Amino acid sequence: MNRKAVLLRVGIDSGCGGIQSPLFADGSFEFVCIPDNKQVSIHRYGNLVGKNGRPHSDYFPVRKQESVAKKCIHLDPEFETFTYGDPTTPKRSLRKLERGDYLIFYCGLQEWDEETGWHTDTPPALYLAGYFVVELAGMAADFTKTTLKKEFGKNFHVRYPTVFEKQHDDLVLVKGGPESRLLEKAHRISSVGEDRAGKPLKVLSPQMQKVFGTFGGRVSIQRSPPRWVEPEFVEKAIKFVTKLS
Repeated sequence: MNRKAVLLRVGIDSGCGGIQSPLFADGSFEFVCIPDNKQVSIHRYGNLVGKNGRPHSDYFPVRKQESVAKKCIHLDPEFETFTYGDPTTPKRSLRKLERGDYLIFYCGLQEWDEETGWHTDTPPALYLAGYFVVELAGMAADFTKTTLKKEFGKNFHVRYPTVFEKQHDDLVLVKGGPESRLLEKAHRISSVGEDRAGKPLKVLSPQMQKVFGTFGGRVSIQRSPPRWVEPEFVEKAIKFVTKLS
């Protein structure tokens, strides 16, 4: 069976959350998730501590840190048990993933200045953040209650009953296996192009097009619809991401 691979944008950004995740001088990064507007999550920006021992609220402007610390986090994807879920129509194609396929995550990052405790003036860019080696994928309705609890129990959309009940019929779920990982170092994949109106647009860089292809000519990766790797590039893409640190 031929494997499949797909790239998906995740994480906080200027349009959803108001900031970019921080990129540190050594190439490491902190993956910050979007806010939970439903305010049901047990995770908050003030109590979720990252790799540097800082709560995620520290990566917001100082004037907002106190209020942001109390805000709930939409923790998805989660890299503890490797699950991802989404009830929106653009993500529904992820149900086609099968065991052994790759769901590759990328996110917006901006260089972080430790001295000032804020981002540098360097414009944000898009970077590979991690990947799932798929074990299960499908619509929530495809799975038994036992499977949902065992395999997807820590996913945001399944974990909270009020969310799950409302989204059940539209919810796509993906479970990664033990070889899945959140990367230690970020790897840039974007360059700056232009949209039809001549405005700046983040696109897959020419170098990365040699790895992932052009997604059928849709090289814009600024927004979040899944970008399916063309069959002739799949094995090259998988080899590339699995060698990243």
